[in-house]
Amino acid sequence: MYKNKKVSVVIPTYNEARSIRAVIDGFFATGVVDEVVVVNNNALGNTTEEVQKTKARMVVETKQGYGYALMRGMSEATGDLIVMVEADGTFEPNDIHKFLLYSDDFPVVLGTRTSRAAIWSGAFMPFPVRFANWLWAKFIEVLYNGPVLTDVGCTYKLINRKTFDHIKKYFKLSKGDGKFSPELIIWLIKKEKKVIEIPVMYKPRVGVSGYTGSIWKAAKLGFKMLPVIIRYRFRNL
Repeated sequence: MYKNKKVSVVIPTYNEARSIRAVIDGFFATGVVDEVVVVNNNALGNTTEEVQKTKARMVVETKQGYGYALMRGMSEATGDLIVMVEADGTFEPNDIHKFLLYSDDFPVVLGTRTSRAAIWSGAFMPFPVRFANWLWAKFIEVLYNGPVLTDVGCTYKLINRKTFDHIKKYFKLSKGDGKFSPELIIWLIKKEKKVIEIPVMYKPRVGVSGYTGSIWKAAKLGFKMLPVIIRYRFRNL
């Protein structure tokens, strides 16, 4: 609970059996999280068993995709404040306090992993990936006359219940895949004037990513995002 507001954390998972239990426990240990919703997106290994050892609530989303998992998780969350985060250990649970502090004044708080001082040694954020995330974010910022943006792909985000209720109708427009992050950012900045981005700690991942993990994979995903970013510019929301 944060200032009498219920806090939900949404965690999509596919290949994070080795890290997900520690991530869940880390968020409950912050003392402000009331609910953790884990979205089992056809997860590999003993993910279910690891989640069952925690206080998290698990739901199953059979449509494969990062976007499908996050949309299902946000829809299942019951909190006044909804926080999205990865299950791979790259994000710091205690950073949630920063998001909550900014939520006093901003209904949407976006994380950025592109601040060099916050990137841990060993984290997958080489210069080409950091630059591409910054570039696509700036593209959205300029194209949509949005707030200052520096990271198009950071999952760590907070939105309040009222904002979620405004944008959930756009879920049907998404293909539910790895291009969901820029879609969500665009929906948010087109419907909410008060959006702010804050730096978050970014740590080495536990295990192997299904979407990135190599510069080549990251580049392929980045180029797939560009048509999505442009298409929404000409769509009435």
